[in-house]
Amino acid sequence: MDLKEFIAKRVAKELNDGDVVNLGIGLPTMVANHVPENMSVYFQSENGFIGLGPAPEEGNEDPYIVNAGAQCVTILPGGVFFDSSTSFGIIRGGHVDITVLGALQVDEKGNLANWMIPGKMVPGMGGAMDLVTGAKKVIVAMEHTVKGNHKILKECNLPLTAAGEVNLIITEMGVIEVTKEGLLLKEINPEYTIEEVQAATEAKLIIAENLTKMEI
Repeated sequence: MDLKEFIAKRVAKELNDGDVVNLGIGLPTMVANHVPENMSVYFQSENGFIGLGPAPEEGNEDPYIVNAGAQCVTILPGGVFFDSSTSFGIIRGGHVDITVLGALQVDEKGNLANWMIPGKMVPGMGGAMDLVTGAKKVIVAMEHTVKGNHKILKECNLPLTAAGEVNLIITEMGVIEVTKEGLLLKEINPEYTIEEVQAATEAKLIIAENLTKMEI
């Protein structure tokens, strides 16, 4: 299975019936394809709608229905559209239960850097700053390393999107909870050893006493 699909499927297990969820661009958008059939989750997009459905079938895209990353999406029956001020009122008002974002870096204090690398052209932060401070739960969904380099650090060295807001990190190697004591490895992909996960992580991991196998 593709690594990104694997991560997205595991993230989907964190969703609860009735949740309002915002998905960041890239890998997080794939989570919408893995919601259990018997569960109702309301996906919100900061460009102005609630009711995002699975990705459209190739050839059936509607160019007028796109998410915040300008990707064509579907809208479910009962979905609603509204303006940006209403959308960000929902976000800033604390009405989003979970936001799922990618990251350039995340550290042991739950700090997140996901919007720019100095010296490179970027379109702007978008809604990330509002989402990570407004959502009740913040999940970082990403591949564990990039070109062999650490992404889970002792301390972020890129410009922060938000400080101390990340609750959970889900990668292809495991599920890591951000706690006051540090990063707690709660689940591990059985394809890796604890030593391999630690080697791929700059920050020191706390190993849960009841460490379980990561399943999707």
